[in-house]
Amino acid sequence: MAVIAQNPQCRLCAIADPSEAAQVLAKEHDVAWFATLDALLAAASPDGVILATPNALHVPQALQCIEAGVPVLVEKPIAHTVADAHLLVQATQATQAKVLIGHHRAHSPIMREAKAVIEAGRLGQLVSVMGSAIFYKPDRYFSEAPWRREVGGGPVLINLIHEIHNLRMLCGEMTEVQAMTSNVIRGFAVEDTASITFRFASGVLASFMLSDTAASARSWEQTSQENKAYANYGDEDCYVIAGTMGSLAVPTMRLKTYGHPEDRSWFKPFDCSAVDLQRDDPLKLQMDHFLDVVQGHAEPLVSAQDGLQNLLVVEAIAQASASQQTVRLGMTHRTTSAMSLRDTANRPACTNR
Repeated sequence: MAVIAQNPQCRLCAIADPSEAAQVLAKEHDVAWFATLDALLAAASPDGVILATPNALHVPQALQCIEAGVPVLVEKPIAHTVADAHLLVQATQATQAKVLIGHHRAHSPIMREAKAVIEAGRLGQLVSVMGSAIFYKPDRYFSEAPWRREVGGGPVLINLIHEIHNLRMLCGEMTEVQAMTSNVIRGFAVEDTASITFRFASGVLASFMLSDTAASARSWEQTSQENKAYANYGDEDCYVIAGTMGSLAVPTMRLKTYGHPEDRSWFKPFDCSAVDLQRDDPLKLQMDHFLDVVQGHAEPLVSAQDGLQNLLVVEAIAQASASQQTVRLGMTHRTTSAMSLRDTANRPACTNR
């Protein structure tokens, strides 16, 4: 709502949420309130809808918007099951609906510049990625929402899906996954730490360390400086992307390259520099992009198919950890087990241009 209020190209026209608190919020912001999305679509005539509802509602509510001919921004994850995600992808393709999935980091200037460095060939042929999302969630995070201690509440399902989309943007599609998980620190029914290896179609290998119980600053939130709610450490990185000609550390954007392909050696010094970067709020940029999608000026940067692919990788990680075997991504298309992914946001909003 704050992002909408700051954008001169749109205005908030209604909120749909059955809670009393939402009714009070709508009154405070002088917008219409509806108990259901059905009522909102029937009465408010929105130009676009933002679905920030519980994950199990993402697909049925997105299908309602598609049927009403209303463009929709669906908060990540696209669905709580792979089967539901397939339904939304099929409906989007069949109707050419305007559906944007809310993997907001895709709109980050950091990701844009990192992708540009890779595509310009400054790193040579990509070889490997070392990534991390290791941070410490306080005890109240779990006491306020006990479901986070149970299956469906661990960092693989809540946090890693952001990293998966980032890595896919930078390195292409993933084809194989290996994973090990542990719950030895917190002792919950769900993991608190995971070590994951990805193989990409290009041959790139990535190793990723994930933990919500490690006292570290090596996470996107603590290094990107994009969300001021988190303490930030400008000297830390969460990804190192290495190729045959050099490496890029993200998000400090420190670049180390060799000057000539015939003069490469670990005995030789790198040319060291930093990529220029103008930071901005990816949520604001995502809203700008959604308005372009609504008006037909752009195709969704993160499509329903992208959302499905991210969910398939998450499922492959769960399978790989449980079986202690390599899981090929093609195998996961046949599975429809519930993922129980959860998001903390809980209400849809609608916008008018």
